[in-house]
Amino acid sequence: MRRGLMAAAAAVFVAAAAILAVMIPQPASAASLTRVANFGNNPSSLEMYLYVPDNVAPEPAMVLGIHWCTGSANDFYNGTEWARLADQYGFIVVYPSVTRSSKCWDVASAASLSGTGSDSVGIKSMMDWTIAEYDVDTDRIFSTGISSGAMMTNVMLGVYPEVFEAGAAFSGVPYTCFRTGSTSEWNSECAQGRVNRTPQQWGDEVRATNPGYTGPWPRMQIWHGTNDDVLFYQNFQEQVDQWTNVHGTDQAPELSDTPQANWNRTRYGGTGTQAPVEAISLQGVGHNLMANGMAAKALAFFGLDKPADPSTPDTSPSPSDPVTTPTGGPTGGCSAVIKVVSNWYSGWQANVDVTAGSAAISGWKLTWTWPSGQTISSSWNAGVTSAGSTVTAEDVGWNGSVAAGQTRTSSWGFIGTGTAATPAVTCTPA
Repeated sequence: MRRGLMAAAAAVFVAAAAILAVMIPQPASAASLTRVANFGNNPSSLEMYLYVPDNVAPEPAMVLGIHWCTGSANDFYNGTEWARLADQYGFIVVYPSVTRSSKCWDVASAASLSGTGSDSVGIKSMMDWTIAEYDVDTDRIFSTGISSGAMMTNVMLGVYPEVFEAGAAFSGVPYTCFRTGSTSEWNSECAQGRVNRTPQQWGDEVRATNPGYTGPWPRMQIWHGTNDDVLFYQNFQEQVDQWTNVHGTDQAPELSDTPQANWNRTRYGGTGTQAPVEAISLQGVGHNLMANGMAAKALAFFGLDKPADPSTPDTSPSPSDPVTTPTGGPTGGCSAVIKVVSNWYSGWQANVDVTAGSAAISGWKLTWTWPSGQTISSSWNAGVTSAGSTVTAEDVGWNGSVAAGQTRTSSWGFIGTGTAATPAVTCTPA
């Protein structure tokens, strides 16, 4: 159905795409993040970046990867697993990037919330351009984002339900919750969880933007930490209320389980992996949700966890709780290692492995000193403080337990500035 609905929009861009094709860099020996200019109507001067894997599938699926406040397309590309998953499964990732000074998405203005201007229109233009250029399967278009990007994911699905099959929002708020009616980008009432509407009222917000729409509504996966102090945890239930009402289900889950320690998952309108609404509440976790394995679960919810070549057996493990493996750790206490996983012109990303000694630990505290002025610009799954060149990081509950002699790989991670460095880390068990 979406293929028919999108055909006319895609056709508008065919001629432009033919002209712009000469601007696209020729394929290199390995795929890379590529800037695309002149992609169409762009009222708020967004930037478009594209990742097309070397093994891109025929009629590929497309995923929007929408960054957080203060972030960028490069940050989302380097700081999340989506490009690696695209390599594995053959889909395309579009990375929109904000150019306004706040680096936050417009999820507040009437123009963006109605699809008549601002960011929602610019992102839609990126999608239309990509559909025309790469013959994207318009029945397999998805959006995901973190924080402000999660809010923008809610906006995109709310404004363009005919376009999307599903979305995954990590630490977001419902569609229209941030509406301010002014030029302000920030809505404290919503951020602090004080906008409390009924499921019917939330659902009506989506339906009012799409009068007469009778097609399928996009499925939604919702992630939120109970200790979120930026976009408060109350917004988790408000999103559940909105999207269950849009799908015509009640707020009683058909399935409740714990796929991982301190993860409470509920499914609404069905019990399978592609239920209409899936919600994951993360006990004791704060705002930054970028742990390894989360994107793989979102991919499974999208239904994209299949090999790019259908004739190739999929031997990859199913998304599951990260497991620890024996490492012959230290004789007592714990140790930790910083591992640089990517570098780019303005920064770098590192993951941190924590290893228990001869006895299990229930928590950890790490300290180290930067050698030459490095700093951490953002982090996930750890409480991080800095004093001069000294950094202290503590677990956030669910990732504190490590069995004796085992390693919790990628326990947490961060984006660093300056030259990449791996200083010695002191680990103190809790």
